[in-house]
Amino acid sequence: MARLALLSVSDKTGLVELAKSLVEEFGFDLISSGGTAAALKEAGLPVTKVSDYTGSPEILGGRVKTLHPRIHGGILARRDVAQDVADLEAQSIRPIDLVVVNLYPFEQTIAKSNVSLADAIEQIDIGGPAMLRASAKNFAHLTVLCNPSQYLAYLDELRRNQGEASYEFRQKCALAAFRHTGSYDRAIAAYLEGVAPDAVEQTETTEMPPTFSLSGDVVQALRYGENPHQPAAWYQTGTTPSGWAAATKLQGKELSYNNLVDLEAARDIIAEFMQADGPAAAAILKHTNPCGAALGDTLVEAYTKAFNADSTSAFGGIVALNRSIDAATATELTKTFLECVVAPSCEPDAQAILAAKSKVRVLTLADLQAGPQQTVKAIAGGFLVQAADNQPVDLTQWKVVTDKQPTDAQLEELVFAWKICKHVKSNAIVVTKNRTTLGVGAGQMNRVGSAKIALDQAGEQAQGAILASDGFFPFDDSVRTAAAAGIEAIVQPGGSMRDQDSINAANELGLVMVLTGVRHFLH
Repeated sequence: MARLALLSVSDKTGLVELAKSLVEEFGFDLISSGGTAAALKEAGLPVTKVSDYTGSPEILGGRVKTLHPRIHGGILARRDVAQDVADLEAQSIRPIDLVVVNLYPFEQTIAKSNVSLADAIEQIDIGGPAMLRASAKNFAHLTVLCNPSQYLAYLDELRRNQGEASYEFRQKCALAAFRHTGSYDRAIAAYLEGVAPDAVEQTETTEMPPTFSLSGDVVQALRYGENPHQPAAWYQTGTTPSGWAAATKLQGKELSYNNLVDLEAARDIIAEFMQADGPAAAAILKHTNPCGAALGDTLVEAYTKAFNADSTSAFGGIVALNRSIDAATATELTKTFLECVVAPSCEPDAQAILAAKSKVRVLTLADLQAGPQQTVKAIAGGFLVQAADNQPVDLTQWKVVTDKQPTDAQLEELVFAWKICKHVKSNAIVVTKNRTTLGVGAGQMNRVGSAKIALDQAGEQAQGAILASDGFFPFDDSVRTAAAAGIEAIVQPGGSMRDQDSINAANELGLVMVLTGVRHFLH
């Protein structure tokens, strides 16, 4: 008797070619459901509809098609167990040797704008996962394929092995099927968690879910991780590319692990300045810290100011821009060595200019604002999950605690400095003027050291500048150091038991001090 293959797919890529080879090269009989059967018949291939094979019609608008003993008996039967074989014969069930199934496009559906809960629910596949799991469980006796990318490998396997798939190949395919159904279920759970009636309440009470699953499909293998001895790969969550997986690389070498880490840090900063009616913005990063960031009336002005803030550190840096790259900005970008440049888009004449630096990785990502809702860090035996630090600036919560009040210009500069300071490794001190960073003190073991680095870097330009600190001042020494350097105003979260010491020092020295009530530590 001919071998039997069950084909039931939503994604019909490569379907006809696979089915034709199964029939003409290897003598398979085909059974298929719904649209898959129609596509095969249209291609002139012999196929039996599942409803005809089982003797049971599709019901409930197609919700029940393959959930039938003649299907699952043929999949789950162990060919080396006498009772299983006897049961098949008694029920006139043919063993199924190949199951080709991919699932309803749930993630593609929920990725659409304004999708309703009802529409999303209808794209939750039931029969498909049941067949995939049953086939994967019984991989010792049949092959399961869950992705069109597997079709050619399967056919090559049959051609190499006299029409049979090896045990090792079947086991590999079973693992892929379980991974696929696991990822599918996690996507459904994540979606339903987000639309659950208590989702808003859970967010407001800062509760985290009792379970947290993390999975992804490989985008590409990377040459190595942070260092050459560390293997690494890039994964995307979900089957629909988003974030960096949806970016377009216009030119340049392959992205590395460190490139992607730096690009995400750069995206996080530039996301602060993506308002359509806001100024142009540029940020230059090294090792996830901004070495220069600035706002300007034009993109080239913003980039030039950011570059000049620390041209030494900008060498080999990562650049993020909040506007489409124009020719003038592209010309400036080619004047130094850069690792990566990312912007929402790039004008054709600018792309032609950038091509002169062919090794520079130039990416466009239309949505630079959308970032992860949670951050994850691995620890021994598990991992830590927290909500992303994406809280916008809320000036209604800021408190001026000194006698001297900020001018409108100073308040604008304080907001800019605070937004940049948020993205500098703790202990963080940022000095700015004219919406440009002048000094950045990052990652020091104490705030005094960070302040010294930032103020030394700013030098004489610190006269009349603004200073931002990501943490409070437990002593007034940094306030006095800032005043001696010429700082006019300070923004910091507050919260120290000795806040008043710093406030008194600011009053004594004629500084403005604003407390935000929000801390932005970044480890």
